[in-house]
Amino acid sequence: MSSTTKVNVVENAAKFIHQGTDNEFLHDKNLWNARVKRDTTASKIPEWEELRDLASQIKEHTLTHLDKYLEEFAENAEKRGVIVHWAKDAEEHNAIVLEILQKHNAKTIIKSKSMLQEECEMGPYLEARGITITESDLGERIQQLSGEAPSHIVMPAIHKTMSDIAQLFAEKIGTDPNSRDAKSLNESMRNNARPKFLQADAGMTGANFAIAETGSFVVCTNEGNADLTASLPPLHIASIGIEKILPKVEDLGVFIRLLSRSALGTPATQYTSHFTGPREGTEMHIILTDNGRSHRLGLEKFWHSLKCIRCGACMNTCPVYRRSGGLAYGATYSGPIGIILDPTFDETKYSELPYHSSLCGSCSEVCPVHINIAEQIMDWRKVMASKDMMPSGLKVAFGMANQMFKHPSIFRMAMTMGRLALEIIPNKLIYIDANSWGKNREMPTLAKETFRDWYKKNKK
Repeated sequence: MSSTTKVNVVENAAKFIHQGTDNEFLHDKNLWNARVKRDTTASKIPEWEELRDLASQIKEHTLTHLDKYLEEFAENAEKRGVIVHWAKDAEEHNAIVLEILQKHNAKTIIKSKSMLQEECEMGPYLEARGITITESDLGERIQQLSGEAPSHIVMPAIHKTMSDIAQLFAEKIGTDPNSRDAKSLNESMRNNARPKFLQADAGMTGANFAIAETGSFVVCTNEGNADLTASLPPLHIASIGIEKILPKVEDLGVFIRLLSRSALGTPATQYTSHFTGPREGTEMHIILTDNGRSHRLGLEKFWHSLKCIRCGACMNTCPVYRRSGGLAYGATYSGPIGIILDPTFDETKYSELPYHSSLCGSCSEVCPVHINIAEQIMDWRKVMASKDMMPSGLKVAFGMANQMFKHPSIFRMAMTMGRLALEIIPNKLIYIDANSWGKNREMPTLAKETFRDWYKKNKK
């Protein structure tokens, strides 16, 4: 949903970093482990780079013929007994969901993880209208109980420690606050949630992929929660972004091989569930949702972001995301992919996100569909600068740097003065509140001699 309130990324990140726990260090470690596992499993596939190339080409072809494949998908889904709806934005999506639920007098729903539904802020919309929602994905359920949005596309509660979860479960479902046993906590949540699953009036899922050739869609999970969500209630509603379309069933194999390896370093998700129509005596609805995707498709420098398969690899490798946490971005999509997606929803609100990056390029290197993420981050910086939406501190700093780099004599003088200042000024004058950089880092020890001085002395 659009808002003119600018997200303060630095302030949000500081809350995560300075909360007095080891969360940020575990967050960094756990996500880097996922990146290492990704590299290990990818190295065992001789045709890995060929798969990435092929996936990128399939996505590019589909996006440049999207109208054709959307119509084909809808037609084939309807032939299988599915009721297909079209939503131009989040408001329409949510209104359609509510209308379907009201028609069936459905008051309780179980929901499998869906970033599109998060993007549409569907949960608060339905709850405000008397609908009770239970998340079936464990990570999403943890976030729901804590009143927080997901902090990661694949691992929604990755920023929480076992102690955090034990305390949360003790408060919300009455478990022992001193229990740190993962198996016990999982069992407690299962016992709490299963009755809600069995009594639900409707189930809602998203989709990882939708196949135009067959009108079917695929949901990938490691808990089997999408299967429970779709098969227990008599009503199944699937929210599908229009960019999730693939032309043929044979294309799906390429993406299934890439998705879990890129996300978690595993060969495949535990469950890859294909939905091809309603079960006998039940109803299935699909809501094909635009919500800004057509607009993004028309952006010359940014339309390639629609290739994203929501694996989270760019987040796992990003040094900034790993230390700041996903909630710092103040948006449904965080990390490098969030930086290039979120401004397409609201440039003003997310104008600081493009500066929340080191531009190391690792995100582009690991993307399974070759999205040029780092380039797009730089292009978004140019957009923000051209519209005078650069953070004021950076504007001053870059302005000074611009003048310094334009004049070699000023540059050399600044280097000399900076080196002398660090030797003379005591630490208590350097590590002050105004120096946010220094709160988490030690200033480097500079060499006595610059490279330029050494070169002048030693050049032949």
